[in-house]
Amino acid sequence: MRISTLTGTTLASAAAAVVGSVVTKPAVESWYPTLRKPRFVPPNWVFPVAWTALYADLAVTSAATIDGLRDVGDDAARRAYIGALGANLALNAGWTWVYFGQHRLGGASILAAVLTASSADLALRSARVDRRAGVALASYPAWCAFATALSTSTWWLNRDG
Repeated sequence: MRISTLTGTTLASAAAAVVGSVVTKPAVESWYPTLRKPRFVPPNWVFPVAWTALYADLAVTSAATIDGLRDVGDDAARRAYIGALGANLALNAGWTWVYFGQHRLGGASILAAVLTASSADLALRSARVDRRAGVALASYPAWCAFATALSTSTWWLNRDG
């Protein structure tokens, strides 16, 4: 794995995390505790641990995938993967802003579902390059699917009327 590729995917993942954390922290301290939540919501400390691990996994797996595609000379697939990764990270940060920043639970639930599909797409693209990379990244769409269920359930419990 090239250091330059890993640096790029790490910086991109970290940027998404930072963008999201800007609105998450204040909302977790004020607005989020006022919501009715489903019984399966994990304790608050689980989220930063899970997301840190997932962002690290995404950075490493994406770097390996991008380098693998470069090594076999598939520049079109490499560019497509980089574009898909960028879109995924934008969706990831966007969900946080819609949910925690705008308090739009319905919109956030839709974004979470799209993020899940995007994450599954990244895992499949990685698996085509190296099966182990796809397996390593499988926890990301699994967590996003859980987040979709959690977001949607929270929306349902807090809907008006």
